[in-house]
Amino acid sequence: MTGGQHDNPGDEPWQLVKAAQEGDTDAFGVLYDQYVDMVFRYVLFRVGGDRAFAEDVTSETFLRALRSIGSVSYQGRDVGAWFVTIARNIVFDHVKSSRYRLEVTTAELQDNREETSGPEQEVMTEATNAELLRCVSQLGDDQQECIRLRFIEGKSVSEVAELMDRNEGAVKALQHRAVRRLAQILPSWLR
Repeated sequence: MTGGQHDNPGDEPWQLVKAAQEGDTDAFGVLYDQYVDMVFRYVLFRVGGDRAFAEDVTSETFLRALRSIGSVSYQGRDVGAWFVTIARNIVFDHVKSSRYRLEVTTAELQDNREETSGPEQEVMTEATNAELLRCVSQLGDDQQECIRLRFIEGKSVSEVAELMDRNEGAVKALQHRAVRRLAQILPSWLR
């Protein structure tokens, strides 16, 4: 095809968005399958390794995305950036709400003393973060930078490409290799 958004193979997820907007429920399912792990890992890191909370935020991310699928339009960047933006906003809303943090902490201490006891949970969270960072540090410099920019800072592929002075295809390939390598070296308890 000539001229238009179909020239770039990275546009396929946007074609799925368009199909979902036109009522194709399977298309949104494909998007979910493609991006759920990326969103979960991003959220897990942002919430200090709290897997249950990360699962809740990830679910809420896709619910919000589904509710707003009709209003999203092609933005010249990866659909994943849209999902990550939603997730980042949910995390931010929860973190800035001290009332929420107080309610969760109080409920955990009162109802789940054996499961979540303050200092032990902090140690586990620190251990999880330390192990994740240790695994990331085993990647090459370019892969580390790509992971940091994409998942820790939540930047889009195009933003990372600009910051790393590469094209988007190179960033996607770099990210893919980095994630595959992390999957090999992360201990099973962290996955």
